[in-house]
Amino acid sequence: ERVTTGGDGRILLVEKKVPERAHPERSIEEWIKVSWGLSLFSDDLAGRGYTRAATTIERFLPWLQNYTAFPKEHWNRIRTTNGMERINKELKRRTRVMGAFPSEHALLRSAGSILRDINEEWVTGKRYLSMEE
Repeated sequence: ERVTTGGDGRILLVEKKVPERAHPERSIEEWIKVSWGLSLFSDDLAGRGYTRAATTIERFLPWLQNYTAFPKEHWNRIRTTNGMERINKELKRRTRVMGAFPSEHALLRSAGSILRDINEEWVTGKRYLSMEE
């Protein structure tokens, strides 16, 4: 993603590479491991002129690490929105085959059926998360 800074019109790349450029000796994972790391990182980015990136981190800081409240074994599965994206793609794929729906009720009934199937597969299929302690 490209972010245009203020008056001088420079364009800065704001992506995973920013932390590596700002701190070549550290990685993003090291920042995440330390609870206050993202806040310090945001301050450092602001000091280096990446003010929009720093503001974005500060604004979303409460949500950036909410997955850490779960057991560490679950982090890889729940830290992203991949599950939701997969569900949306499956809904789109299966409703496209059906074509136009005669009413809103028919659409809701079909979508509900598809979501039930996905839920059943999630509950009875391959286990992605172990709920045992």
